[in-house]
Amino acid sequence: MIPVILCGGTGSRLWPLSREAYPKQFLSLAGSDTMLQATALRLDGLPGLRPPILVCNEEHRFAAAEQLQEIDRAAQSILLEPCARNTAPAIALAALAALEGGDDPLLLVLPADHAVADTEAFRAAVAPAAGLAEQGNLVTFGIVPSCAETGYGYIRRGEGIGDGAWKVAEFVEKPDLATAEKYLASGDYAWNSGMFLFRASRYIEELAQHRPEILEACRAAFAGAARDLDFTRIDGEAFAACPEDSVDYAVMEKTESAIVVPMDAGWSDVGSWSALWELADKDDDGNLLLGDVLTEDSEGCLVRADSRLVGLLGVRDLVVVDTDDAVLVAEKHRVQDVKKLVTQLKRSERSEAQNHRKVYRPWGYYDSVDGGPRFQVKRIVVKPGCKLSLQMHHHRAEHWIVVRGTAKVTRGDEELLLTENQSTYIPLGVTHRLENPGTIQLELIEVQSGSYLGEDDIVRFDDTYGRA
Repeated sequence: MIPVILCGGTGSRLWPLSREAYPKQFLSLAGSDTMLQATALRLDGLPGLRPPILVCNEEHRFAAAEQLQEIDRAAQSILLEPCARNTAPAIALAALAALEGGDDPLLLVLPADHAVADTEAFRAAVAPAAGLAEQGNLVTFGIVPSCAETGYGYIRRGEGIGDGAWKVAEFVEKPDLATAEKYLASGDYAWNSGMFLFRASRYIEELAQHRPEILEACRAAFAGAARDLDFTRIDGEAFAACPEDSVDYAVMEKTESAIVVPMDAGWSDVGSWSALWELADKDDDGNLLLGDVLTEDSEGCLVRADSRLVGLLGVRDLVVVDTDDAVLVAEKHRVQDVKKLVTQLKRSERSEAQNHRKVYRPWGYYDSVDGGPRFQVKRIVVKPGCKLSLQMHHHRAEHWIVVRGTAKVTRGDEELLLTENQSTYIPLGVTHRLENPGTIQLELIEVQSGSYLGEDDIVRFDDTYGRA
């Protein structure tokens, strides 16, 4: 069995914490591990398991690889999607990669951004599902509903086939409250978890029957793939021609081999701030307080304070999320609409939809501390042994001041070694590189000045990480 971890998605309903460049699967929301790390760790203990295949956005490749390394887990393959095409093509790429080795493994398909409180119950559900998948069935896991939830799709059970499993009668869209209550009362419905188990070849067969154009495009994109470090870069032009579709619509709703196995494992897709509030432990007033928060006469609130003290007085059922560069205040029952704010940000071409003030790179990160016309101040942190690309800027000069660690600086034909309280100047148009040769983090302050300070004013001549 090979786990297939789907690591796409933007988590826009969890803005301002989740951003396109660093979405919710890379965040610690339901524990100390990130959502991706928790997904990988809950696989421990499943028998006959191979290393996972990870499918992620090309822009997230270094974050995904680094987070797996932090928990001492390695992926069998990291497939890089050049653009988003939904889950049916993503799983097709993983199936083609799995079949490339010459055998036909089971694929346990898991979103990277879901929470599962009871890992033992999760593993217990996988065991019978594996037996059914070995018989050629396409298995989906139906979550035993705990309430009349309107934020999830549902699966209606059909004929029972033993071992607590049923044929799938139908998939239904997110219902209104009255319909959800009927579903719950009937006992015939489960929440659609988006988790699946089937043989790689069976998925390919069903996709060929029901959406051959998707399979054809994925075959072409995978055939044109190229290796890059630990990544497999899927051919961009061929994959861009692939239709977008979910695995539910493309295959599971059309196949006659769909089976639902129940799972009661404290599951949540953590799709909104209210979902996180419901999932977590709260204080006596029903408040979920994360960070530096004071409350007085306030109930049923979720407050996350990442950058400053937040105080609540005399309010009910609010969500307040504070980050370095944005604050969200919303009624808890309206948090499904947070993505409408993100749409406004994109329409206005605001950077807050894409990036945090702190931007992660494979060598470390930078934090934009201050800025104005013709200047920008950044705090740059470089991990031990890492280095930035050899680069040049057409429109800006840079001043670097080391505040911690040791910096090896390439400046034109010179090489400098700088320590704490030492500085250097990089004139406009001069080729340069920053490297941390030491064993502790390198921290420096960068002051940029010039007519244009955008991140796209970088000409790279050499890069350890294969960036263009």
